[in-house]
Amino acid sequence: MSRTIHKLFDLSGKTALITGGSRGLGLQMAHALGEAGARLMLCARQADELEAACAELQAAGIDARWVAADCAAEADLQKLVSETLQRMGDIDILVNNAGATWGAPAQDHPVEAWDKVMNLNVRGMFLLCQMVGRQSMIARGGRIINMASIAGLGGNPPGMSSIAYNTSKAAVINFTRTLACEWGPYGINVNAICPGFFPSKMTAGTLAVLGEERLAAVAPLRRLGDDEDLKGATVLLASDAGKHITGQCLAVDGGVSAYMRS
Repeated sequence: MSRTIHKLFDLSGKTALITGGSRGLGLQMAHALGEAGARLMLCARQADELEAACAELQAAGIDARWVAADCAAEADLQKLVSETLQRMGDIDILVNNAGATWGAPAQDHPVEAWDKVMNLNVRGMFLLCQMVGRQSMIARGGRIINMASIAGLGGNPPGMSSIAYNTSKAAVINFTRTLACEWGPYGINVNAICPGFFPSKMTAGTLAVLGEERLAAVAPLRRLGDDEDLKGATVLLASDAGKHITGQCLAVDGGVSAYMRS
């Protein structure tokens, strides 16, 4: 007999590791997973921000803990996985949300800034997936959600320059598809979410240059993302409601990608 929709979306008994989970979209996704019943391990670089995020989640009745780590540093990632497994057991859900951006014209883009973006957005994500896969998921299955972006689907709006970020997010999209094909036989679902414009620290530069009203005006839904627009997609991809979805990149962007052209 098939399960009810409530049971399909239920994450009770599951453990989720969320990088970049102390604020912004990562914290929104943490709320979603916690509200669906998952226990949470948050990761970010700043301990004070992690403490505040966990306090907010715990006040909402969510089991949330944290480990401070730099997701661009291999040793920190090893510590993160080890501590999570020791303190919480196997990892059922991995959300790769930690990321960096850098705004500069391609001809002037510093090589060290390119490396910073690529090391965190691509290399760090690969290493963490590999570690979690080897130590927890390959033997028992799991869900991986990678944070991509509609910036990975094409170029920039006029006036914007973020070649490293766009390139990294395009890499995340094809990494997601490739890993889904490789790890599907292990019962691991790998998907990506591609947000459009959400007000956040990372998009502050874009919003300052182009303006919130202008960006909202180009979306078919005529608005930017808000503090709950990623919650449904996150729980879908993390739960049995999405158990037959893998290798997909879901745009949550108010319809912007429906008419984007590279």
